[in-house]
Amino acid sequence: MNATVTTMPITDDPEALIADMGRRARAAAKTLVTMSSAEKAKGLAAAANAIRADADAIKAANAKDMENGKAKGLSAAMLDRLKLDDARIEGTAAGVEAVSKLTDPVGDVISEHTQPNGLKMRRVRIPIGVIGIIYESRPNVTADAGALCVMSGNAAILRGGSEAVESNRAVHAALVRGFREAGLPEDAVQLVPTTDRAAVGAMLKADGLIDMIVPRGGKSLVARVQNEAKVPVLAHLDGMNHTYIDAKADPAMAREIAVNAKMRRTGVCGAMETLLIDRGFAEAKSVVQGLADAGCEIRGDADAVKLIDNAKQANDEDWDTEYLEPIVAVKFVDGVDDALTHIEGHSSGHTDAIVTGDEATAQKFINRVDSAIVMWNASSQFADGGEFGLGAEIGISTGRLHARGPVALEGLTTYKWVVLGSGQTRP
Repeated sequence: MNATVTTMPITDDPEALIADMGRRARAAAKTLVTMSSAEKAKGLAAAANAIRADADAIKAANAKDMENGKAKGLSAAMLDRLKLDDARIEGTAAGVEAVSKLTDPVGDVISEHTQPNGLKMRRVRIPIGVIGIIYESRPNVTADAGALCVMSGNAAILRGGSEAVESNRAVHAALVRGFREAGLPEDAVQLVPTTDRAAVGAMLKADGLIDMIVPRGGKSLVARVQNEAKVPVLAHLDGMNHTYIDAKADPAMAREIAVNAKMRRTGVCGAMETLLIDRGFAEAKSVVQGLADAGCEIRGDADAVKLIDNAKQANDEDWDTEYLEPIVAVKFVDGVDDALTHIEGHSSGHTDAIVTGDEATAQKFINRVDSAIVMWNASSQFADGGEFGLGAEIGISTGRLHARGPVALEGLTTYKWVVLGSGQTRP
């Protein structure tokens, strides 16, 4: 199958630009739905190889973004999200490659049954159509989102943040070259060529051209998308994630999990922001000291600040702050019920974890916490599609409809009913 070669239009009219991109995405989606799993996988494998081949060009583009970001005063967390080095570029390519090897959900029969009149009813997975992704900072999203959309039979329109404009363009160019070489439609993954914020507004109003919007970024971006969108939205707000250390937690395990959950990468949405400790846990000082020794600032309640030197008194805002920096709020609670009450009042429904050796307490926590991801004896940093065996993720959804938690191939499909008859007519 030959790729369709197109030229990205540059226009001063964002609505006209998005309308044109939407029409071309719709055409590409119609082509993708006719392609086999093997054809889509071949295109993604070629794209992964193109990313590896373009590593030097991608790093050079990223260096410009990093320099501009520092000049603009981006936080350390934002710069960490933005940075691409050899390891992260290889990780990006490997992520695309991993998606190419996943089972294609399109065409799966979700359920089937036969009615008394002989009609065979089937629910069959199909692509959603055209997915718009609006994201900030992380240029790897360009590759991850593009790969997931293509493998699930969807076309994608990507609008990255201005802070990563050069990096996104370099990664996207590699993707498109891989698609071209493998015979996938180049318009399957398009990158909005302008950083004009009006283009975001145009995407949000593109009902009939874009079928679903996925925002990945800070609270202000997600709030704007949810408030203005005329298109269905798949999103989450903050990653206000809690780790609760129960009285029956193994001390060494508790310390290791807490330090990893906060400090492995502080700028990711799965990072722990609040540590809750049962007053009956005897090794609280060791855990909090471990965080401090790793370079984390401690903001605690009255009991927590007594544990170590240099701890600061927490205020009411700290229990609702997604720091995305080496800062953690620490609070002592009276058992699992008190922990659950705090989580219910402050969690964003993203990821909450318990560390305990008591199965009954763990099950109570799992059953009561109403978050997209609930963990037992594991770091919240595992809140990632790749770590769930999904290859990559287009985002983590904290909503209740359609998809929840890490959203990958299956979450980018819907279904249709297929009815097979043998001449039945309705009386």
